[in-house]
Amino acid sequence: MSPSPDSLAPVSRRGLVLSAAALAFSGLGARTARAAEGGDIVDQVQGYGPLKRDPAGVLDLPEGFSYRVLSSAGEVMDDGFITPDHFDGMGCLPLPDGRLALMRNHELDEGEHKLGPAGGRADLEARLAALPGFDRDADGRVLPGGVTALVLDPATGLRKRQSLALAGTVLNCAGGATPWGAWLTCEETMVSAPKTGASHGWIFEVAAGAPGPVTPVPLTAMGRFRHEAAAVDPVSGTVYLTEDRDDGLLYRFLPKAPGALFEGGRLQALAFEAGGTDSRNWRRSDLAVGEVRGVRWIDLDEVESPKDDLRQRGHAAGGVLFARGEGVHLATRPEGGCDVFFTCTSGGDRRLGQIFRLTSQPGTGADQLQLFLESRDTRVLDYADNVTIAPWGHLVVCEDRVGLSPNHLKVVTPGGQVCALARLRMRTELAGACFSPDSRFLFVNAYSPGRTFAIEGPWTRFSDRTA
Repeated sequence: MSPSPDSLAPVSRRGLVLSAAALAFSGLGARTARAAEGGDIVDQVQGYGPLKRDPAGVLDLPEGFSYRVLSSAGEVMDDGFITPDHFDGMGCLPLPDGRLALMRNHELDEGEHKLGPAGGRADLEARLAALPGFDRDADGRVLPGGVTALVLDPATGLRKRQSLALAGTVLNCAGGATPWGAWLTCEETMVSAPKTGASHGWIFEVAAGAPGPVTPVPLTAMGRFRHEAAAVDPVSGTVYLTEDRDDGLLYRFLPKAPGALFEGGRLQALAFEAGGTDSRNWRRSDLAVGEVRGVRWIDLDEVESPKDDLRQRGHAAGGVLFARGEGVHLATRPEGGCDVFFTCTSGGDRRLGQIFRLTSQPGTGADQLQLFLESRDTRVLDYADNVTIAPWGHLVVCEDRVGLSPNHLKVVTPGGQVCALARLRMRTELAGACFSPDSRFLFVNAYSPGRTFAIEGPWTRFSDRTA
């Protein structure tokens, strides 16, 4: 069934629409199993129609859709710094003045200064050193990872400003937007800088539309591990966290005060109520597609993990293993609680990717986990990464395998059907998919050379007929 024009909701109705999305996905599982278990995609749908070849050789889209490049790596930003490369996770947040902020991560390692905001230039390195930054390398240069903020006109989607919002971090991978107007950026690393004594592997909170680099304060109570993404429950304030390791866990953070993460809280790991501690399905079918299991949560200690053993200690206590947890997105439910959707890049017996749904009812002890998609064919999913929920109830998934085949934006419908929304002709991954609050624009990144796209088109034209 195609979404109605009324389902393309304005900002004031976004919470209601996401609740509808959670309800739409409540029946997912059985049809997805059929799509995943065969050698072919038996439930592939027409979706928005076949992809048309982009004359520019960048991004193929269905008929009637178009894209605009909002930002490119190497451009000079409004603050004089260089737009860093390695565009990764991203979130779209409304600003108090009605404009939009795209908060974008840059997954840069310690030595990649030429790709960072100073571009390897001594004059810009000196300017950067005078601003707030988390850490420096042995020769005193501010580390190149961090966050940039793009301020957009919501009516046109045009960029009004672009500037540095966080500096001195490493491998900022994904993250998550908060209900209070901030971006949580996550370091996907466990490196310790030997010259400075600083450790990495933290989450930082960055105000949306920050006019300059914020003072970086690691949220240490949220744990030190190879963070990937975060999703915040707007009702309880609980934060769900993924870990990009082959033997990673799924975490949740219970803040002492919702919306005040700096005040600390408890970090927990997901475990099954009965039987099994592995969801990866690498050696055998530990978890069947469509299967639902009750879960419990294990309290973790020594969450700052100087030995990089948080996941091993959590698993020894019963925590379930996940194969490279990546994107995570949350939808609230009208009756209370939420559905948390997350991807595992290398899960499944063919290691092509999985999508899970965690249904949470805070305070009831009735949380459940469902594996509702496990790809056994690259045409279904090929390395699922960042994920978002379209306001009319579809999952939009970024692929991130860099090889012979191009990466796609894939749509997974509430009926468990799969189709392609876009094909990236650049030989890099897709990342950071997120919708504008009014549902007009879908923003997404090409990783490197970095590009940020704004996609628009006839979103109501979706067809769930089998292709």
